[in-house]
Amino acid sequence: MERVFNFNAGPATLPLAVLEEAQREMLNYKGTGMSVMEISHRSKEYEAINNEAEANMKELLGLGDNYRVLFLQGGASTQFAMVPMSFLGAGQTADYILTGSWSEKALKEAQKFGQTHVAATTQEGNYVRIPKADEIQLSEAPAYIHLTSNNTIFGTQWQSFPDFGDIPLIADMSSDILCKPFDANKFALIYAGAQKNLGPSGVTVVIIRQDMIEKASTKLPSMLRYDIHAKNNSLYNTPPSFSVYMVNLVLRWLKAQGGLAAMEKQNVEKAALIYDVIDGSNGYYKGHADKDSRSTMNITFRLPNEDLEKAFASEATKAGLIGLKGHRSVGGMRASTYNALPREGCQALADFMKAFMQKNG
Repeated sequence: MERVFNFNAGPATLPLAVLEEAQREMLNYKGTGMSVMEISHRSKEYEAINNEAEANMKELLGLGDNYRVLFLQGGASTQFAMVPMSFLGAGQTADYILTGSWSEKALKEAQKFGQTHVAATTQEGNYVRIPKADEIQLSEAPAYIHLTSNNTIFGTQWQSFPDFGDIPLIADMSSDILCKPFDANKFALIYAGAQKNLGPSGVTVVIIRQDMIEKASTKLPSMLRYDIHAKNNSLYNTPPSFSVYMVNLVLRWLKAQGGLAAMEKQNVEKAALIYDVIDGSNGYYKGHADKDSRSTMNITFRLPNEDLEKAFASEATKAGLIGLKGHRSVGGMRASTYNALPREGCQALADFMKAFMQKNG
């Protein structure tokens, strides 16, 4: 079987072991005579998947009974609106830290529902870095603070998270969730579209503290209410059952790899293979992100001109290195090196970059 190295930003590569397990269970899940895609979401078999996925996520993040894990739909883009609809009340202000396109979109949605304040932004430098702690200027009494943990388009990532005390901290972690250990108890709510680092597209994971469930607005349509989804264990309506099943397989795989500390070690080593080529190229490859803000999940860089970038992407594809073209808004190259991408893929890309530079330098 011929497999390529998939550097797409999302939907993205999945662990081969997970795909093979899903393949084995595809036609007959645990003796039911049905696929997971066919069984009722009210069945004991599916409820077991749902419950295990929540337990596995909480175990990996070190969270207790004061948090719930919800499996929703609509992507992170729906959470951009659902968060302010739920927590931004009349006369309140929500603070947003801008580090790229997705945080801008989150802010734009919040502005439709109430007062907002930009607590920090690195837009002026075209988002080459994460704001420093002393650059963050909060409003007087924010209802919550929102940040985006990793920026897929610009290739920047929070290396550590600020502590805002009792002010609820909310994060979009779609592209780097579970890539490294962090104190998840700092956060009142975390959301993540699954299609980058958790599983296939179709399910959005929301990790929410119990007090936030209790304070969320109840004047919203039922499908936009965190309390209803929590009360019904993410089964208020028919869930994206196969996607949740796949997320649970990925969570099992992460545990088998040694958890988040082991993943961080692998991810740092993988990213270094590529960053070392960039840094040693005498400017032939130019990284977008400042070194102290570099992402281990999305590595962005430019070549000397656009013709070389087109040739690079084309030749890489022929070499089995897929999805390296940068986002249309910034151009250049982007290598997404999520948890599931094997080290061999990063080594193959690093070798290709060296050979391309030698040939076209």
